[in-house]
Amino acid sequence: MTTSLLEQLVEYRGIESNYNDAWGHPTTIDPATKSKLLAAMGYQVNDPDLLLQQVQEQSNKTWLSVLNPVQVLRIKEQSQITVRLPIELVTDEYVAKIDTELGEALEHRFVPIDGQLINVVHIEDIEFQEYLIDIPLELPLGYHTLSLVIDDDVLGSMRLIIAPTSCFNPKALTEGQKVWGLSVQLYCLRSDNNWGVGDFTDLSFLVEKLAKQGAQFVGLNPIHALYPANANSCSPYGPSSRRWLNFIYIDVTALDGYQQASTQAVVKDVEFQQKLQRARATDLVDYELVTELKLRALEEVFEYQNSQYLTKNTKLNKAFKAFVAEGGDSLQTLAVYDALQESLAAQGKDSWGWPVFPPELSDFHNPAVKIFTKKHAKRVKFFLWLQWHAALQLELANQVAQKNEMLIGLYRDLAVGVSEGSAEIWGNKDLYCTDASVGAPPDILGPLGQNWGLPPMDPEKLYEQQYQPIIELFDANMRATGALRIDHVMALLRLWWVAKGDDAKEGGYVYYPVDDLLAILALESHRHQSLVIGEDLGTVPDEIRIKLADNGVYSYRVFFFEQAKDGGFFSPAHYPEQSMSTLTTHDMPTLTGYWHCDDLALGKELGVYPTEEILSTLYTSRHENKQAILDTLHGHHSVNDEVGRDVHNVAMSKALNFGMQLHMAGGSSALLSLQLEDWLEMDKPVNIPGTFNEYPNWRRKLTRNLQDIFDDNSLNHLAANLTEARKHASK
Repeated sequence: MTTSLLEQLVEYRGIESNYNDAWGHPTTIDPATKSKLLAAMGYQVNDPDLLLQQVQEQSNKTWLSVLNPVQVLRIKEQSQITVRLPIELVTDEYVAKIDTELGEALEHRFVPIDGQLINVVHIEDIEFQEYLIDIPLELPLGYHTLSLVIDDDVLGSMRLIIAPTSCFNPKALTEGQKVWGLSVQLYCLRSDNNWGVGDFTDLSFLVEKLAKQGAQFVGLNPIHALYPANANSCSPYGPSSRRWLNFIYIDVTALDGYQQASTQAVVKDVEFQQKLQRARATDLVDYELVTELKLRALEEVFEYQNSQYLTKNTKLNKAFKAFVAEGGDSLQTLAVYDALQESLAAQGKDSWGWPVFPPELSDFHNPAVKIFTKKHAKRVKFFLWLQWHAALQLELANQVAQKNEMLIGLYRDLAVGVSEGSAEIWGNKDLYCTDASVGAPPDILGPLGQNWGLPPMDPEKLYEQQYQPIIELFDANMRATGALRIDHVMALLRLWWVAKGDDAKEGGYVYYPVDDLLAILALESHRHQSLVIGEDLGTVPDEIRIKLADNGVYSYRVFFFEQAKDGGFFSPAHYPEQSMSTLTTHDMPTLTGYWHCDDLALGKELGVYPTEEILSTLYTSRHENKQAILDTLHGHHSVNDEVGRDVHNVAMSKALNFGMQLHMAGGSSALLSLQLEDWLEMDKPVNIPGTFNEYPNWRRKLTRNLQDIFDDNSLNHLAANLTEARKHASK
């Protein structure tokens, strides 16, 4: 019976038993893996009696709930809800009362037995019946509340979400316009004035310059909140909260209060200036040093603003309080977490994340945390204030894009999860399965598989929480943008879960309510007028690509992965129009690094490739691919005879680099994203997947200042050619 029950649970909880790997080979998930994943979801898989009791209790809980937590519908769908009642109550008349988010009250009267009976169970000798009820009302787009009422008594309520049929798509793109833009890692930017890390003022400068050159967007790395008290945890893909921003991008010098005497006394101090020069001069971002400098200066600015504005009845204080109120528990959680982690670190205690916090402080909802918050109210306010100014400065950069009439402007990148010790988990532990991590099975980019150290959301808990966490996530990340790129967009359909302690290749896929999530994505996309790009690389089932396309999500097409079976590269003219094409990504070598095989040499040095045979195969494949690239470039007249035709005699050059970029610009994808690193002909990668301390991931700066880049005639000429090529590619 236990085996049968486990298999039923595996199916019920969406754990996949078979899948096709990145090479198209059918693969079976080990039964032991499936049991571990159920255990990570909280099931007592090793105790048959407890497991059976647990499943029965969960089933009873569902049946004793009159309504489901949430129902997601598309605007053209027939509105239906599910109602569960004891048999003696199914002949009574009820009112489905709908309160729309705009304050309108709608009602529909019905008798359950007149609906469609879909299920019957017995709980303690009571028969419960489940009916599907039509709601013949025209409901507006949005998030509404439906209550089940009889004789003025509310028996239950649910969230009713009405979504558009697909995501927002700018009219110019639907009419065939082709555009280009640059993708940048914001922290990489060098400038004359930043403090050793790119900031929002740098971003505004970059946006304005590129807009004048014909670019229609600037793509960013995830700019999610990280850890002020643990600055070396710097991966933008392992954040503390995906709803909030990394304060390190604040330009301190642009704040009201920076020029005040107290702040100037801090920043003009000899030791401070020496540290600042060191932070600027290094080729790798020194996160600890930059964080130290920014926090010290920001504290002085905060003291000034707090005394002048934030403790009085001023417009600024009203705006600040409104920001805090709108941020709600999520913002409060992050601010308290940052203050608490800082406090523990100052005491010399282990503080990398909530799993090592003292037990009484290991959950945001604990009484001891409330006491800490009250005792350290001003410091918590400081961290709230940081988020406020980060949001204000990001919005200023967005306004620069709008002022310059960029079609898209900024596009942000949404990471696939948060790290184990994050504030987001600390504030909502029920939602996350911390005994598992998400990653990827073995594929071309990661032959050993990948474990990203990001605990997954439990799809069942997400549903029980009425999808509120995902709604807030999409909403927050579409603000101050014209597009959102969703990293590892397959997560909307399924995620590769790895039980704690297992190798990445020993994981298994867990499915998510993809149709509901895509509907919510579409709704938020229209609300923010934000185009959506899905990073659909790696092990991608056909079903998700079809669903994404049908829902208006732009595909992600990387030149190096678009190969025919004979090894030749597909012409970018054959890419889907509803896609963003690119040459490289943050997980890949630069064009120069690729051509010179620097990534393979570095991978060997760092132990990324498990055997010499695999490495040898990769070198052979690279050599063949480079020849195929030369063939396609010459075949499409994307390069002239300055670039040779025989791979044995062709090194990377400006002509080859720029030729590849222009080759992509003539393609059919509506969006073309190029990397600023490739404009600068850089060789070192941003990130090497599968490494942690072996390589300085997420630290490498650009080789030139922003100001110098736009004084370079060859780059200005490249930009003009890209703009012209995109015009020719348009309908």
